Amino acid sequence: MSLIRDLADQIVSAHRKDDICLPIPDYTLNTPPPRIDNESAADLNELAATLAAIEMGFIEKDAKTIGKAWSRMVLQDGGFDPFKWPSRPEHFDLLPWTRNMNPKAFKECPKRLGLYGVMPDADWVKRMVEAEIPTVQLRFKSEDRYKIRKQIRESVKATEGSKTLLFINDYWEEAIDAEAYGVHLGQEDMETADLEAIRSAGLRLGLSTHGYAEMVYADRFCPSYIAMGAVFPTNLKKMPTAPQGLGRLYKYAQLMNHYPLVAIGGIDESSIHAVAKSGVGSVAVVRAITQTKDPKAAVKHLQELMRA
Repeated sequence: MSLIRDLADQIVSAHRKDDICLPIPDYTLNTPPPRIDNESAADLNELAATLAAIEMGFIEKDAKTIGKAWSRMVLQDGGFDPFKWPSRPEHFDLLPWTRNMNPKAFKECPKRLGLYGVMPDADWVKRMVEAEIPTVQLRFKSEDRYKIRKQIRESVKATEGSKTLLFINDYWEEAIDAEAYGVHLGQEDMETADLEAIRSAGLRLGLSTHGYAEMVYADRFCPSYIAMGAVFPTNLKKMPTAPQGLGRLYKYAQLMNHYPLVAIGGIDESSIHAVAKSGVGSVAVVRAITQTKDPKAAVKHLQELMRA
């Protein structure tokens, strides 16, 4: 047995019960297994940790990110220990900048955004303001630009003079025009959005992430907050990765705790307390509010569960 194989087996064995392992997906010709690039690896530790991460169900780009982080951890800590797990920013080559040291940082938002309702239209945003929810996102889907602008304007007006902070999903140009509090973008939206325009307009920026590689990438832009998920299965949006689970969420929150963090994806009243205990300052919900008979009471109950 090779040394790399032996080290990988030690890592997998040490973390098998950590709730960070997911079932390995079935590979096909269209979805081949991850490729481990021996040429670009810095050392045996990186290769071993990459291999171990793949066997623990991490997707290829996350496995490679973990491999590099593991190599840095071994170098910085002075030796290989399979029971450790890379968890500090320097392991991932991140710099936990204070915001006044980074001129490109997006405008600050509260470290703890609290209960975060993701709502389908302006009427629901108004209901959330009446329920005194701390943070709300307008996730309105339409091809009609007039309807989009109208929904955003109404949502911004609904939150004026309230304690509820409003983020607009996707439509950053309309959000700037309406002087919204902030914008939320997915990874795919970052390629087309004018981030400089959002920053110059003074809007806060929240970014979605679905694993280590995307968190490291999002950190380059120093957003106002980072959202992490999907924690549990959700049918509301097609996700690029399998549900991450509580084990991985706790690891992610530990690594990125220099940011305001939002956990999202399939969270309801049965799981919100355990999610909040991860260290995230905010938990996003959709159906736990919209599919209840009394949304206002649901907001109050969910906040109580977060604090319990």
